[in-house]
Parts: sequence; structure tokens; C-alpha cells
Amino acid sequence: MSSSRPGSPLEQQLKRLSSVESISDLSERQWTVLKFGIALTGVIVFYAIVYNIGMARLEGENQSFARSLQVVINTLTTTGYGEDAPWTSPLMNYLTIWYQISGVIIGFITLRILIIPLFERAPVVLDERLTAKDGHVVVCEYGRGKDVLLDELEESDVEYVLIDSDKEEAISLSNRDYQVIDGDPTKTETLERASISDAALVVTDARRRNASVTLTARQLNDEARMICLTESPKRRDALERIGADRVVCLPALIGQRLAEKASITFDTTTAPNILADGTIVRELIVRRGGPLHGASVGETAVAEDPALSIVAAWIDGELRIPPRSSDRLTPNAALVVIGPEESFDSIQDRVTGIRSPRRHTRVVVAGLGEAGRTVVGSLPEDVDVTTVDIDESRDPDVVGDSSEPSVLSEASVEEATALVIAVDDDDSALLTAAIGRSLTDEIEILARVTDDESVPKAFDAGADYALSEQRTTARTIASEIYQDTIFDPVGQIRFVQLDGEPFAGQRLGDIGAELQPGAVVVGVRRDETFRTEDGIRISSDDSVVVAGTDERLREIEHEVQ
Repeated sequence: MSSSRPGSPLEQQLKRLSSVESISDLSERQWTVLKFGIALTGVIVFYAIVYNIGMARLEGENQSFARSLQVVINTLTTTGYGEDAPWTSPLMNYLTIWYQISGVIIGFITLRILIIPLFERAPVVLDERLTAKDGHVVVCEYGRGKDVLLDELEESDVEYVLIDSDKEEAISLSNRDYQVIDGDPTKTETLERASISDAALVVTDARRRNASVTLTARQLNDEARMICLTESPKRRDALERIGADRVVCLPALIGQRLAEKASITFDTTTAPNILADGTIVRELIVRRGGPLHGASVGETAVAEDPALSIVAAWIDGELRIPPRSSDRLTPNAALVVIGPEESFDSIQDRVTGIRSPRRHTRVVVAGLGEAGRTVVGSLPEDVDVTTVDIDESRDPDVVGDSSEPSVLSEASVEEATALVIAVDDDDSALLTAAIGRSLTDEIEILARVTDDESVPKAFDAGADYALSEQRTTARTIASEIYQDTIFDPVGQIRFVQLDGEPFAGQRLGDIGAELQPGAVVVGVRRDETFRTEDGIRISSDDSVVVAGTDERLREIEHEVQ
């Protein structure tokens, strides 16, 4: 911690007074305090004189002025009256009552003129509000929805210190019990105040100062993991060279997540041969305020039904195969579920947003910034892509504002299966979603927004899926803290049927627990029936059905041969 902290408010005022050499050196506030002090002294002396005369003439008590002064001060400060009470004269009683009332009034005036301004002008030392840190996260100059990130860290019980160069904002966050200090994160002193030597992870979002923050932090702690958030992937190599362990280009990350959602579907074309008649795949959409909102995967009606299997889940832009039972379902999440059609009918009163997954063949991408270019580059080659951008230099297929109906019509959005909105402005994104939905009800709309508060607005505008840059970034940082293995899916997800011989004698649930992320055991095919109970034991005549990506399933098929 820095040794040059400001002193207490009283110490600062005394220091300023010591520099006053003449009356003309007094500041306006010092003049106000001086005049108030003179007036207060005059009132007390006047009260003491009146009291002294009253005691002599009305009570017959001749006492010294010092005694009367003491009684007046005791009365004004409500600390007592001494041996003078009670008084026999009504006038003396009325006088002491007035002294008590005026004492309260003088107290409030003193607070307003002396005490409150004294502390209002005192600098706030945020370091003193920090709890002890060890193995924590130091976040430098985070500018993408501080509340969203800090709430994510608080909910995950992660110790952290946020460094914010905006002092007023830092004080505001600290007043709401967040662990924040103000200062320049490129300075050694600031990072030392954040106890960076004991930190396990450093996150920097200082844009052009990322390099300076990274170099300074690396000098102070060479063991901590270092994550840099950047707007351009072109800076990745340079930042990694100077010490960053991971460089995250946020627009590209959002674009990749949107492309995955638009291109990754479950191939059910072989379902009749692998599963059983009547077994279907459905996607359950989590809506804000709906029955699934806020529940963990293991608490849902789907998980409670033994005939249904949760194969995968989209949560905050990440595809989890399979999801953990503890994963919390946020608005905009989606569960991919397999089971008998009648089981879906039985849970319709407890869940909403049941629909069939579909594969997109014609996609319109609105916005060709970093996010939009990533979407285009991440979509499968067999997808017909039409791009729209207002900037002709980006070489879009259609030049124009995507929030104009004529522009989307020119891009043939009515014939497309998906509209991916990757524009940089939330207002434009919401309007584009509304225009796209007004042109066709058949299209699936996937939108990128910056502000987390814009996600419910995107749904209201007509989007089927929306990703917040703030929330996605917060989840990415949280995943780095816990070193979670984030499964990056490649290609289409399909079902395969494996011979039951290698699994004979094992329970279905035990096999699923042994699989690595990227694949999940769906059930057992036995005598033309399809069983999903975890406790069922597999025989050599059974077939085990597994879902996953092409790459992961090829690995599993090789392992069981």
C-alpha cells in the first residue's frame, strides 16, 4: 500500500490553517467558519449574562458569571444543569426551555457549517475498504459493464480488486460494497495497492494501454495468469509476446458464438434408425420470468422426467455437452432434449418455448465489423451467406442500413432461414430485429448486443437468441478463473449407435460420467425400445446411443473398437 495517503479531515484542515499568515489569507470557507465561531461565542456570552441576572433577581441566587456560563453551556449541549435545577420562577423555567431548544438548533447549524463540509471535502481512501487478498483477481480498467462482471465474480465467490482510473465511478462502486480502488493501472504503486504480488489472475481492458499494464503487472508478479481484452485480433501476437497468457478479441468471440448457434444443430436424419419410433429431439428456450428462468439444469422438469435426456445446453453463448446439473439457466439459454413425444406433451404446462432444432442453409449477416466477419468466416462452407453493411468499403453483398426494410428485402431475408445481427450499435440491432421479424415469422433471428439490459429488449423486438457482450465477457473471465474446459464445438452434432459389448454390465449413468466434454450418452436401444434411465444395466445385445460432435464421436468410436 502507498505510504502517502491523505490524512484525516481534521488533520488536513489544521494543515491548511497552519499555512495562513494573515487575515487576508483566509479562504471563503475559513471566513464562514470564523464568523460562525464569533457569532456562537457572542450568543453563549449573552445567554450567560441573562441567566446570571435572572438567577439573582428571580431566584435570589447571587452566583459568579463563571457558574452561569457553565450552566448555559451544559444546557445548550444537553449535558445537564448542575445544582441550579429546579427553578421556582416561571420566567427562569421558560428561559431554560428556550436555551434547550436553541441548543438543538445551534447543533444542527454547527453540523451543516462545520462537520458535514469537513468530511465532504475529505478525499475518500478506497484502499481502506479492501478486505485482505490472496490468490485473487486484479481487473484493470474494465469498461464493459462493471456491474455485470463484478456481480458475476461476487456470485461465484471470487476475490477480486477492480482498478478504475475514474475516481468518481470508483467511489460509487465502492459505496455499493464492490472491491474497487482508483488509480492508474500502468503505475507500479497502483498495482501494489491492489496486492498484485498475491494475485492469481490479472485481467486488463485498458485498450491502448493494455501493453503498458501487462508489462508492469508481469514485472510485479510473473506467476499470475494474464488475460488481455482487445477489440482487434491483430494485436494478439504482440500482447502474447510481452506476457499475456490469453488475448480475447471480444467482437470476434461474440461472432464465433453467434455462428456456432446458427450452424450447430443436431442431425436427426438417422434418428429413426438409431433411436426408436416416437423418440424426438427438441430445443427448450429459457425466457425471462419463465418457469425455467433461474433454475439449475438438475432442478428442471426435464431432468426430473426419467424418459427425457438433456443432451446439451446453450448458456451465455457457450455450448455445453453435456451441461452440468448445477449450471444455472439464464434468460436466453436453450436446452437440447431427447425423448418420447408424449413426455414432451406431459411437461408443456411446466416449460415453454419447445421447438424443433433446425439446420440453417441460407443466412443473412447484418454488420461486417469484427463480429460480422467472424460470423461469416465461422459458418460452414455449404451455408449460403448474404452480407449487409452500410459501409461499402467492407465489400458487403448488399450496401445499406440493415434497419431499413428495403435493404433486408434486397438481401432476400424472407427466403433466409436465419438472420444474424452483428452491428455495433444496440439501437440499430434492436430495430433490425424488429424489421426482420416484421418481414417474416419463419426466420430465426440471432442478435448481438453490447449492454446486458438490451437482451430482453432484443427478445421483445423479435429475436430468438441474443448475446450480450457484457455477459459473455463476464462469463469468459469467470471460466478463466476456474480454468473450466470450454468446449469449442466443430462441425455438426450427430447421433451414433455403439455396440453394447464393451459396456456390458455397466449402468447407463456410469458410462455418461466417464465421457469427456463434447459427447453425452443419450440412452440404450433394446429390443426396438429406447431406454434412458441412468440405473439400467447394459447387456452385450444392447446398443448405446451417444450424441456429440463428429470429432469427439470419432475418438469414442476408436476407443471402443
